Amino acid sequence: MDFAPSDEQEMIVDTVRTFVERELVPHEDEVERLGDVPPELVGQIRDKALTAGIYAANMPAELGGGGLDNATMAMVDRAFGWTQYALHYIVARPSNILQACTGDQVDEYLLPTIRGERVDCLAMSEPGAGSDVRGMTCRAERDGDDYVVNGTKHFISHADLADYTILFAATGEEETPRGPKKLITSFLVDHDTPGLEVAPGYNCVSNRGYHNMILNFDDCRVSASKVLGEEHRGFDVANEWLGATRLQVAAICLGRADRAFRVALEWAADREQFGQKIGKFQAVSFKLADMQTKLFEAELMTYRAAWLMDQGRMTDGDAAMAKISATEMLQFVADEAIQVLGGMGLMDELPLERIWRDARVDRIWDGTSEIQRHIVSRQLLRPLGA
Repeated sequence: MDFAPSDEQEMIVDTVRTFVERELVPHEDEVERLGDVPPELVGQIRDKALTAGIYAANMPAELGGGGLDNATMAMVDRAFGWTQYALHYIVARPSNILQACTGDQVDEYLLPTIRGERVDCLAMSEPGAGSDVRGMTCRAERDGDDYVVNGTKHFISHADLADYTILFAATGEEETPRGPKKLITSFLVDHDTPGLEVAPGYNCVSNRGYHNMILNFDDCRVSASKVLGEEHRGFDVANEWLGATRLQVAAICLGRADRAFRVALEWAADREQFGQKIGKFQAVSFKLADMQTKLFEAELMTYRAAWLMDQGRMTDGDAAMAKISATEMLQFVADEAIQVLGGMGLMDELPLERIWRDARVDRIWDGTSEIQRHIVSRQLLRPLGA
């Protein structure tokens, strides 16, 4: 495995880095202050990203996307990770799940989303069913040519700016050796559908300006033509998305850690105490060494998983290990960077306190660290019959 970027990859990443520095970073303070990205700024960023050719870079080129492979996308997401999520998600990527669109769904959802004309969000989590996806109570019951949806979803990221939701709902039940389990189906649900309410969510310390919302379904009728994939096969659709999303989280964490480490390194090289640069004190220099070591470890784990995905060989365990490694590395690097700066590290004149706050959610969303460890251990033990 050679993870050295090619000339083309370096050119792509440089383009993204320049875009982040020029078009996103200057708005960080405003977003932190407002707790929101003004709608006009959202439109400006999206238009500039489309012009720069970096919008929907993960989607196939034949559909109008960037056509980047997973290894290159990991490098791109790392570059986006330099800034806050509320800004770079506007540019980053539509959900890979949309490639399951067929027939009229392609023209109604997939292609407009790749062109930046529509925005998707994904609704899986529920108040009573977080990691236990099979425990969801939101149901979609067949009624002629429609499904009638009832229930609540929460922690639905950027649903306030989305035009439609990729909804996962229970549509039946099956018997298994471990008892009955719910069958899940995915749907495309427009936000102007009667019976769907998009309500404000919770105030979160992580990712200011990137809102989570609550979706309430009350006898919401959804045409059977809006089923994404096959009835009762929603997990098949979800699994196509989860691996790529966990790699995205890991790569973004690399970018955040890059920035936190850079702040700490420059501070250690410039700051003087007791007549010398603080980087010369072993207590500080060893922190820098540990931060760099853990960052490189997570980088290798993430790029390895992305490379395996491009070979069609990535397992759920590979993606899980990348997410564990990168998210826990970021928490360590952000905390140690603040320690290097002392009290100044907690002041909002610098990005460290934001990176520190934002990092906390990465070990929770898209599967907690505990769930990732369960995936890895299950993959190890099952072949041995345990």
